[in-house]
Amino acid sequence: MADARIRLGMVGGGRGAFIGAVHRIASRIDDRYELVAGALSSRPDNAKASADDLHIAPERSYTSYEEMFAEEAKRDDGIEAVSIVTPNHMHFPVAKAALEAGIHVICDKPVTRTLEEALELEKIAAKSNAFFGLTHNYSAYPLVRYAREMIERGELGNVRLVQVEYPQEWLTNAPEADNKQAAWRTDPNQSGKAGCLGDIGTHAFQLAAFISQLELDTLSADLTSFVPGREVDDNVHVMMRFKGGAKGMLWTSQVAPGCENGLRIRIYGDKAGLEWSQESPNEMWFTPLFGRHQRITRRNDNLDSDVAVRGIRTPQGHPEGYLEGFANLYTDIADVLVARRKGESHAIESWIPGIGTGVQGMRFIQAVLDSSEADGRWTTL
Repeated sequence: MADARIRLGMVGGGRGAFIGAVHRIASRIDDRYELVAGALSSRPDNAKASADDLHIAPERSYTSYEEMFAEEAKRDDGIEAVSIVTPNHMHFPVAKAALEAGIHVICDKPVTRTLEEALELEKIAAKSNAFFGLTHNYSAYPLVRYAREMIERGELGNVRLVQVEYPQEWLTNAPEADNKQAAWRTDPNQSGKAGCLGDIGTHAFQLAAFISQLELDTLSADLTSFVPGREVDDNVHVMMRFKGGAKGMLWTSQVAPGCENGLRIRIYGDKAGLEWSQESPNEMWFTPLFGRHQRITRRNDNLDSDVAVRGIRTPQGHPEGYLEGFANLYTDIADVLVARRKGESHAIESWIPGIGTGVQGMRFIQAVLDSSEADGRWTTL
């Protein structure tokens, strides 16, 4: 008999939101969750309408996350996990309340608005029996996981260089006043002090750390706000020094015309190099020193990796990408939660970004902010 679906609640993600729909699709791709409750908007009328859209029972549509957690706790069929898909400033209070209530957390990135909040949440998570997962979806692409295993097996030799970039174009000009997504992402009261850095720079940094398994030591950064009047950065350059001697560079921008979603990483060791691009996620290039370029594709019989193959759903040559990356994380988390129901553990847990990843990301953000404010001074994380 199949394991029962995870009973899921959601905070945020109502009408007019973007990322909430992505999380809902991801949670259903492998049929492991059922969305049964929600506090979908801070506006009661929008919350009710959004719940109706999603076929959530009226009595399980709530006006606040506090009300949802309290009322769901009274039910025999109350929520087991909650997806947090709000602007950044609400991540901490919602996650804190959920963890303290014993509700598993699936949180969009970055983990919090400030490093101080992240450190406090880390302490709360350590005391809670609930699971905390952070949806850095790019780290769940099959070839990204395979790249990490290639490095762990020594196929690149000693890693020397890490080059990662994530340019977009959508904030090149001041957005229209009714652009909800741009409004909160460029408002430091909601996004935090980091704009482009927090929105997509954290993805670039997490991807570099995830694949290389290197620990960042110091950095030198230059943040820019090119659009007049913008209160947060829209372009970021970072030079990085890793423990052990490797060097790296990170560039992320939301004012780069012609760039749609250009997340790309190149890693070079003393034996070989590899390159992967999010816009062509089903292939990766591996080049041994003085050897031929080798194109590695996402096909089951091509990857000697259980953790990579578990995230493949479609036959070779059929593209998989953004939604499936999210779905891989949701399914991995479901496996962990089902194992916990039985008092067991699951090996996939070590591949899921958690509170430690979130804290690492916020340390990176704070160090970049500090370095840039000091005119690029080398800053220790």
